[in-house]
Amino acid sequence: MPTKIRLARHGRKRRPFYHIVIADSRAPRDGRNIERIGSYNPMTNPATIDLNFERALHWLQSGAQPTDTCRAILSYEGVMMKKHLLEGVKKGAFDEAAAEAKFEAWSKEKAAKIEAKKSGLSTVADAAEKARLEAEVKVNADRVAAQAAKKAEAEAAEAAANAVEETPAEENATEEAAE
Repeated sequence: MPTKIRLARHGRKRRPFYHIVIADSRAPRDGRNIERIGSYNPMTNPATIDLNFERALHWLQSGAQPTDTCRAILSYEGVMMKKHLLEGVKKGAFDEAAAEAKFEAWSKEKAAKIEAKKSGLSTVADAAEKARLEAEVKVNADRVAAQAAKKAEAEAAEAAANAVEETPAEENATEEAAE
């Protein structure tokens, strides 16, 4: 029976969530599967991957073929690297201790890259939030200045109107006194 390591889609419309499953290649995408070995959530940044490393490695060594996306996920998690190193041990290229040391070094480097990406994303988010707040403060200051200018203009117009009204009244009062 040809087996595949592939994704089974779950989640609602426009909010995908995937189970990483081992399935018969002839079974439908979301149909019957042999085993569920993890999950993948592409909606987070970076994507959240929960994977049973040992079972994924076991199925790869048993001959299960991953799809392109699952191959990328397995590679990201280090399963493909571990399989590659174990194949080298079988062929006699190096011993198991050397393979384990190489895998540990790779895993530490990978963890550092992931942590750097997460911190970079949080720094960018903080900078964007700060810029948004500064822009909002500027807009509010401009709005207050515009309101103050409009109020001053209205007061000036009202004072001018009062001055115009007083002038004819004074003329009428002078005319009445002259009579």
